[in-house]
Amino acid sequence: MSKEVNVDVEYLTRVEGHGNIVVNAKDGNIEKCEWQVVEAPRFFESMVVGRSWKELAHITSRICGICSIGHTLTSLKATEDAMDIDISKQDALLRRLALHGENVQSHVLHVGYLALPDLVGVGSVIPLASSHPDELKTVIRLHKLANDMSKLICGRTTHPQRLIPGGFSKIPTVEELENLKECLVGSVDDLKAVAGFVKGLASELPDFHRETEFISLTHDEEYGLYDGDIVSSDTGKAPVYDYLSMTNEYIVPQSTAKYTKNNRESLMVGALARLNNNYSQLSPMAKEVAEDFGLSPVCHNPFMNNVAQLVEVVHSVEDSIGLIDTILDKGLEPQSPYHQPDIEVKAGRGVGAVEVPRGILFHDYTYDENGICTEANAIIPTNQNHGNIQLDMESLVPTILDKPEDEIELTLEMLVRAYDPCISCSTHYVNVKFVK
Repeated sequence: MSKEVNVDVEYLTRVEGHGNIVVNAKDGNIEKCEWQVVEAPRFFESMVVGRSWKELAHITSRICGICSIGHTLTSLKATEDAMDIDISKQDALLRRLALHGENVQSHVLHVGYLALPDLVGVGSVIPLASSHPDELKTVIRLHKLANDMSKLICGRTTHPQRLIPGGFSKIPTVEELENLKECLVGSVDDLKAVAGFVKGLASELPDFHRETEFISLTHDEEYGLYDGDIVSSDTGKAPVYDYLSMTNEYIVPQSTAKYTKNNRESLMVGALARLNNNYSQLSPMAKEVAEDFGLSPVCHNPFMNNVAQLVEVVHSVEDSIGLIDTILDKGLEPQSPYHQPDIEVKAGRGVGAVEVPRGILFHDYTYDENGICTEANAIIPTNQNHGNIQLDMESLVPTILDKPEDEIELTLEMLVRAYDPCISCSTHYVNVKFVK
């Protein structure tokens, strides 16, 4: 065993935001093992207080440049819940399409550009342009398709314009939806190629297991992404309004982001949690990909989250094709551009929950009788995962102390990257005490 180990990763690369890994061991004894979040708090909950109900979705979409569609949808659901605003079945289907577009966009970005270099043994995606040009071009095509899909449904790829309280300001045409379906059907060969490429490298994923609690949305009729109840692999179902009792935020010294816990000392959200809780509702082709990797519930290897992301990409593409068929079979109801639904502004509190790529996201707003926000709360997937990352590190480190220091460092970096953390998004509001 190594006499002394000193791992000090300042600003882990290939993640969004700033996080550090610190491990010190001497004579086989671990003296320090920390996942540190050092990102400055951003106070989004405070920013929206005093703002109109029309503005909140546009403001909170800026919490994240990757999950901006998911934040917008969650924000809209909270506002619509507070004011008893109904949306049409067609708009609900189109919103599911928007969420699928973001899911593919984010998962392909993470698996193809950020996680894949570790499996190939290089420091970034750039060398893959020379070593694996065809595979990289396939990833890029899938990423572009997701970008185009998001732009079509939402008005632009990032920070959507068309998603508004009560529905959409503009919807795609029949021809645009038909073209999108054709592109999605045409992407199947690329999906299979990427899955095959990752499968050939899957032996590079560490064989590490630690039992934890998995929390996600669940729905009786579909793979829970847009609607449903909260479900815990430990404690079962709960209504979305009980989200505070499922998250239980708390503060730790080494993090500017809050941690969460429910039944255990930590929990996991994200693709692996969703797959573990909702496996039976995956699309047929997604199940085939999961089976090819030997991924089935309940999987407690966090490194398999990247494989679960790949499975969800396949599910999102296949389900999107079905959603478009449903919309077109019913007949697309026309809508004028710059549509503004009639909204009766009223006081109330509403909670929205949506599964964004990194896990379950909650927005909670209270409005006065003029539709001005008086209180807000947002709990982000990554801050729900911070505690699990910490405990995974504490469990993993003793098993790899006999490895060379650079290998220990890489394994711990891969662990954090497996969660695809959006660290900046998770640092919203903490009590800060300034000491001179």
